Amino acid sequence: MVLKGKILLIEDEQVMAIALRDGLESENYAVEVASDGVNGLKLATGNTFDLLILDVMLPKLSGLDVCKQLRAAGNEVPIIMLTARGQELDKVIGLRSGADDYITKPFSLLELLARIEAVMRRTSKPSEPLETYEFGDIWLDFRKHDARRNNQPLELSPREFRILQFLISHRGEVVTRDQLLDQVWSYDSFPMTRTVDTHIAKLRQKIEDAPNNPRYLVTIHGVGYKFIG
Repeated sequence: MVLKGKILLIEDEQVMAIALRDGLESENYAVEVASDGVNGLKLATGNTFDLLILDVMLPKLSGLDVCKQLRAAGNEVPIIMLTARGQELDKVIGLRSGADDYITKPFSLLELLARIEAVMRRTSKPSEPLETYEFGDIWLDFRKHDARRNNQPLELSPREFRILQFLISHRGEVVTRDQLLDQVWSYDSFPMTRTVDTHIAKLRQKIEDAPNNPRYLVTIHGVGYKFIG
């Protein structure tokens, strides 16, 4: 068994904490659990972890305060925040406090795993931005916003270029709708996840031979999308 990483889970709901710990350990993560913010901060400060999963609403010290104190102390451990609240403002506050990602309860283990993999990959090593890419009969130049299909000009909007660039940069991996919203849309625009679905549908009309049976932009039901190509 190859250990994928060491995770500190700071969650006061016992049933949730046990379920998450068991699920993550089944995926070869080592998991330590803290049930309040003070103990969680102590563990995070005194030990080395690859990732923190941090509930916003915690006894003794809130998740936001834990995050702020870690960042103020120079601790750059990747942090995914959990909350039962789905308001966009809470999301912005959490990210501005120094969190790397944010997920709203209830969520599936599959979605959390996708977030963990994306955050750990993103924070582990810098990556060069994707400049050009070719798949099937499609050729893309992200620097010049030039797209071609069968060597003929293909009209894509700037946002469609950004969606493709992000998905292709994570090709073969599950990308959630929230990840796309975070990376492609600005927070002050308050977009909805349905917006992502609409743009994906339009992209499929432009790049897929059979948009209703896509080969490249594949839906992962209940989670998001995967680019295969």
